[in-house]
Amino acid sequence: MTQPLWQKSGIQIDAKIMRFLAGDDVILDREFFLHDIAASKAHVEGLANIGVVSADEAAALKRELGALAEDFKSGAFVLDERFEDGHSAIEARLTERLGDAGRRVHTGRSRNDQILVATRLWLKEKLEALETHCRAIARVCLDRAAQPAIPLPGYTHLQRAVVSSTGMWFAGFAEGFIDNAFRARGTRELIDANPLGTAAGYGVNLPLDRAHTTAALGFARMQVSPIYAQLSRGKYEMAVLEAIASALLDTRRMAWDLSLFTTAEFDFVKLPAEYTTGSSIMPNKRNPDVVELLRASYASVAAARTEIEQLLSLPSGYQRDLQFSKGSIFHGVRHGLMALELVPDLLARLEWNEPATCAAIEPAMYATDVAIEQAAAGVPFRDAYRAAAETAASAGRGRTPEGSLAQRTSPGAGHDLRLDELHARLGRLDG
Repeated sequence: MTQPLWQKSGIQIDAKIMRFLAGDDVILDREFFLHDIAASKAHVEGLANIGVVSADEAAALKRELGALAEDFKSGAFVLDERFEDGHSAIEARLTERLGDAGRRVHTGRSRNDQILVATRLWLKEKLEALETHCRAIARVCLDRAAQPAIPLPGYTHLQRAVVSSTGMWFAGFAEGFIDNAFRARGTRELIDANPLGTAAGYGVNLPLDRAHTTAALGFARMQVSPIYAQLSRGKYEMAVLEAIASALLDTRRMAWDLSLFTTAEFDFVKLPAEYTTGSSIMPNKRNPDVVELLRASYASVAAARTEIEQLLSLPSGYQRDLQFSKGSIFHGVRHGLMALELVPDLLARLEWNEPATCAAIEPAMYATDVAIEQAAAGVPFRDAYRAAAETAASAGRGRTPEGSLAQRTSPGAGHDLRLDELHARLGRLDG
């Protein structure tokens, strides 16, 4: 390993302690490395603006940072156990190539604001992906909701309740994922603040050009207080995980429906073959493993959020405990986005078994329609309710699922899904 940036003369480094201190940092930092390089470029420009490095030095440093980024992407440079972390790797490379100019690059910054800004840039990127996935899911749901509706039992307490439709099912999840897309965007606006230049959490005795780094890195605003920059570490990561978890909560309930609907007992849905797997021992089986893992994915993100929350029982200022948050945020975000990316194609290609869904609609499911009709005719609702309950078994006489849906005229119900309104709401994200 290269000599740590913090090494003092006369103190021997114990290898076991060093392994514990470094942990998985150098591996995890591969995910944030290009963002760390981009932030280093902006920092160099800011140092040049206040005369800490010369224009020639700044040009050389930016050139080498660009070369390092290309070498990393091509595999010519590997971030591995030679380095304590990604930050030390950048400085080691610049010092090796440029000598004293490379040694100047850390002026005015700490590894604390380095990881803050690299992580913040990475989180913004992932929130854009989250919004993209949520919008894609909403669009597929709206497209399928607009197709001719297939009658579908509506359930409460997992008991057959009222007549519903595939259009209502898809419209419900469409609206949910529109909300999730807005939440992703709102979370991105929350965290869109530049912490670079806050150093170890108390600023430095240099007039750092933080306005420049804020603009150069594409942040909406500067995170003004160095103390708050440290306080926001973990808090912002939790907000991102909560946005992903919101989408996965809807995914979990959708996956639960599909898990039930694909059973032989329901037989409402056939999944695309690619989304099922075979049994290792039972030749007759095709299992909805993808759907089941989509159902389970919320747990991974919730666990990551909980781990960070438990780390944050801390006083103000930087504490080394926060190092463990990197693994949590990386694994939680990665798994959540991987799961959501699969949902649009799954929903676009699943097939409904209309004979089975229609056969599952039993006469008693029209009892609510009967009670509402009587109430509309002037019968007090509780009287209409009791009368409909007594004749529920015959409530379906002369009725059809299509007729029930056609009469469901309340906004958002079977006859009035308000898909145009949902499309308009989704369209506002394009503005």
